[in-house]
Amino acid sequence: MTGKLTGVGVGPGDPELLTLQAVRVLREADRVVAPTGSQDSAGRAETIVRHALPDVEIDRVPFDMSTRHLRRLAEARHLVPWLDAGEHLAFVTLGDPNIYSTFSAVVEALHALGRRPQVKTVAGIMAFQELAARSGTVLLDGTESLSLVTALDGTDHVVDALRQPDRTVVVYKGGRHVPAIADLLETCDRLEGAVLGELLGLPGERILPLREAAEEPASYLAAVIVPPASGR
Repeated sequence: MTGKLTGVGVGPGDPELLTLQAVRVLREADRVVAPTGSQDSAGRAETIVRHALPDVEIDRVPFDMSTRHLRRLAEARHLVPWLDAGEHLAFVTLGDPNIYSTFSAVVEALHALGRRPQVKTVAGIMAFQELAARSGTVLLDGTESLSLVTALDGTDHVVDALRQPDRTVVVYKGGRHVPAIADLLETCDRLEGAVLGELLGLPGERILPLREAAEEPASYLAAVIVPPASGR
């Protein structure tokens, strides 16, 4: 039998940002699956769902959070028996399942294992959208554009995006490079108005001007918004 797999975005951290569509799918699914670094502790996506829907049962799937390999074969194998039984699995993920998410890697791994379930996704609110709302930052206006880049391996992608002064730049996965990002923005005269959001909706949350956070690295779950150079 061929099961069904739905990637459900649960937002950045605040359970109130779970969409009505996400709530419906989580209640209708045969099984809700959440990635975790340890079977003994809830991952962040699971924690969000448990706060919003305490009556929904959740199965944990061990994930090696330290690896970045695209084919997560070991993790995907946990899903195979359920999918082979024809179940509908709702796989919860932070943010949106189609943007920097493990969900697409899981689907790819299932294909490599010879499984092709029906795949759908439920959009989730992204951390940068919540950061813009909470900090009062207008992301785009008129003919401006936006680049969403990562700084996982350094600031090269940030440098490329900053070459267009009328472009808003959002930086993900750059927490440990925050001082370098701040120095780069200072050099480019783009530090003014830049904001940092860390662990949004989670314990340890911070929202502040990047200038005030420039001295020390931040956590992995940090986002930076750099408004266009022209200002408004």
